[in-house]
Amino acid sequence: MILLTLSASLDGLRPLPCMAKPCQKASNLQNAVLSIALALIALGTGGIKPCISSFGADQFDEADKKEVKKKYAFFNWFFFAINMGALLGITVLVYVQVKKGWVWGFGIPTGAMIISIVVLLCGIKYYRFQKPMGSPFTRFMQVMVASVRNHLRGVEVGCETLLFEVQTEESDIKGARKLARTSQYRFWDKAAVIADRESIPTTNRWHLCTVTQVEEFKSFLRVLPVWASTIALSISFAQLSTFFISQATIMDRQLGHSFKVPPGSVPIFSAINALFLVPLYEKLIVPALRRRTGHYRGITSLQRMGVGLFLSIFAMASAAMVERRRRERSPAPLSMSFFWLFPQFFLVGGAEVFTYVGQLEFFYDEATDGTRSISSAVFLSEIGIGSWLSTALVKIVEGVTGGTEKGWLRDDLNQSKLDYFYWVLTLINVVNFLVYVVVARNYKGKKAAGVSVSDESMVELGGPHPELRGSS
Repeated sequence: MILLTLSASLDGLRPLPCMAKPCQKASNLQNAVLSIALALIALGTGGIKPCISSFGADQFDEADKKEVKKKYAFFNWFFFAINMGALLGITVLVYVQVKKGWVWGFGIPTGAMIISIVVLLCGIKYYRFQKPMGSPFTRFMQVMVASVRNHLRGVEVGCETLLFEVQTEESDIKGARKLARTSQYRFWDKAAVIADRESIPTTNRWHLCTVTQVEEFKSFLRVLPVWASTIALSISFAQLSTFFISQATIMDRQLGHSFKVPPGSVPIFSAINALFLVPLYEKLIVPALRRRTGHYRGITSLQRMGVGLFLSIFAMASAAMVERRRRERSPAPLSMSFFWLFPQFFLVGGAEVFTYVGQLEFFYDEATDGTRSISSAVFLSEIGIGSWLSTALVKIVEGVTGGTEKGWLRDDLNQSKLDYFYWVLTLINVVNFLVYVVVARNYKGKKAAGVSVSDESMVELGGPHPELRGSS
């Protein structure tokens, strides 16, 4: 953020103001500084986002029933805080940028980031910390390599097959609790099969993994279908900062006689929805659902995500109908109020509230002790994948329908058929919702996957001269 602010404030790091055509192009150095600043912001954001939700949830003791309830309330208020920041960004900061310039527009969030670091450091002595457990990707690769190696050797997994586990209170993964064997994805159990009782490699996990390590990998695999079946929402969410803004640009944004809403501030509809819906959901809807369902969260995380995906269908259908009305009513610009965009922004925001918070809960709950941060990162990767898929879909539609001059998505939005594109997104969301329902109904979580461990099926190993014995 400091580098970005400098690139906007120092004459040597930015092109000179354009006083006459053609404008002076940015130099290679100026482009490089800007690109490095944006890359550092992306890198920093990638470090913050997947860790902050998991770290916040780690502050609550899962063994304490009162704190468990507060943990799930934390996810709601965490999302509330994100949207409060977004609201300030698309209103106050946009206004400052328009009136005062980019130096102030970048300088204010830079100062806010510095303050946030100070606040974080002040809280260090109060936080609960989880021990670093190493890279889960390395452990995943070890399971895959060991499984394939044993499979090629002809190893089979049966009811009486001996599986390997260490003879300690904690697992072989430092700081992680042991996991019981489950019946799902039995192929990967081959990584823990003890082929020879007399010569068990105690440290080489590329040859023999523990049951806990295998189950950690299985747990990660289980959430991938749920993750994949919620990506379509991110495609719809990408429209908030693309075509929705393009619509607002050619609509009447006048408020009163002297104030005109900047196009970049129109997503306020979505942010306000989150600020309104989160407290309503937490204080009124959850207690009512809790009394009706008996579930301490009112509804499960999977059900909550389903509600969000269902809302996304109506969000894009609303966008299609509004765009059709705008296009047919008058081709002249500024002939229709931007308040007509409120339903599609509000519904996309509502879909995000239910799905995003449901995903935060789901990926935290279903992750093992050593994979919570990486699980959060996988879920957050949907946003980037959704943006990429949205771009790809636009290019496909442009190519199939006749390009930017004759197709649905032309350079002139008044001559385009953007509503047809929105109907395509609506259809995608319908199909995605149906796929999600099937995936969610068949999902087996950590508690439902089923334990199939017997005294004869798993062996614990400990000490320099291990003794083999049965363990349940």
